[in-house]
Amino acid sequence: MTEHAQAIDWSVHPPYLLPAYKSTIKRAPDRDRLVPLPTSLSELTGPVFGRDRIRPLDDDLTRSAVVNGDPLGERIIVVGKVVDDTGRPVPNTLVEIWQANAAGRYVHKNDRHAAPLDPNFIGAGRALTDANGEYRFTSIRPGAYPWGNHDNAWRPPHIHFSVCGGNFVSRLVTQMYFPGDPLLLLDPIYNGIPDEKGRERLIAKYAHDITEPFHALGYRFDIVLCGGRLTPFETREV
Repeated sequence: MTEHAQAIDWSVHPPYLLPAYKSTIKRAPDRDRLVPLPTSLSELTGPVFGRDRIRPLDDDLTRSAVVNGDPLGERIIVVGKVVDDTGRPVPNTLVEIWQANAAGRYVHKNDRHAAPLDPNFIGAGRALTDANGEYRFTSIRPGAYPWGNHDNAWRPPHIHFSVCGGNFVSRLVTQMYFPGDPLLLLDPIYNGIPDEKGRERLIAKYAHDITEPFHALGYRFDIVLCGGRLTPFETREV
């Protein structure tokens, strides 16, 4: 536990222990007093990402891993802005995403879902925010997939987001969901966020101005790092 973890707003962020989300039973701390780990100078001054580490196709998941043709599924464009509590943009911030393919399967050795892999889609990308704090990804809308949390459990389609600050230890992780998904009402991870408005902040908004004719639907997902409009994160231990 880091020094900042004690400042978590539990009215917005999901608790460490959520019995409906069974994995937290083993992962949650089992002691009342946690040991704070002060941040060292080496962590604060460690290496950071620069634009020279981002390759031209890292933000286009439909082209970065093409072997023989386009990936299967519905193309989407996801844009957004990373801002602080006053609405000021946060530039040069590393934003990474990872997701399942259109059939609901990850490119990961532990994913045993019977859905097919897509040889033209690896499901991971990265980008740096520009001077206005904005990012942009082109991808495929992920599919729902079963998981063993409870009877007939299915995770709603979602995209994982990681936002890194000025060093590797200042990393925040969250998930983006799609509007109108009936599985959201049944998902204990999504519903683990106590605040209804907090949950709504994780749902992307359809953006017709971003939609490209005959190519892809557009969505907007802004990320607020602090303050009253804070995006719920899986951890605030930064």
